Amino acid sequence: MTAEFSREDARRFYDRFGAKQDRQGFYENAALDALIRNGRFSGAQSVLEIGCGTGRLAARLLSDHLPASARYVGEDISETMVKLAKDRLKPWAERSEVRLSSGGFDYSSYGRPFGRIVSTYVFDLLSNEEIVEALAGAHAVAQKGGLLCTAGLTKGTGLFSSATSKLWTLAHSMKPSLVGGCRPLVLADIVPHTQWRIVHREVVVSATVPSEILVAEAT
Repeated sequence: MTAEFSREDARRFYDRFGAKQDRQGFYENAALDALIRNGRFSGAQSVLEIGCGTGRLAARLLSDHLPASARYVGEDISETMVKLAKDRLKPWAERSEVRLSSGGFDYSSYGRPFGRIVSTYVFDLLSNEEIVEALAGAHAVAQKGGLLCTAGLTKGTGLFSSATSKLWTLAHSMKPSLVGGCRPLVLADIVPHTQWRIVHREVVVSATVPSEILVAEAT
């Protein structure tokens, strides 16, 4: 994370934000729909979600898209989010778990290998260097041929989404906490191609907010 918005800043922010995160659906839902369409979750037997938030996406996957035999592990740095996610995932308690993260990028304690590694609106909190570390940690616990499935803020593709992206970037540069520490980026330009092969990328715009959907295969 940037020097202006540390891991502890993020932990405090999202502890306070709590269930209000679900209100981000006005721009996140369309992006998550695209992620699910392209993530081939019906063939996944194990999922790790980095930054699971309130468990909203996990509940969708467990309810409608993953095989009944699939296991799910989620992690988050916010105690509030972990509690909310655990409560939401109680119907699938026998095959899901949610853990509190220290904010590091070593995911080996969560088990391995994972067929899908999911992260939505998390990498845009991190510096480019931290993203590379997180992707290396994810690759270390991914099945060969497993998929990394991400969604996050990105640069706009048209007049209105470009304006929104620029305003968001400006707000982040002035005071990261105004936008929860997140800023638009192009993850496809950061992904190490020695570890991941990008198989799908698209930009989804909802309520003028552009999100990058990225699916990459572990090599």
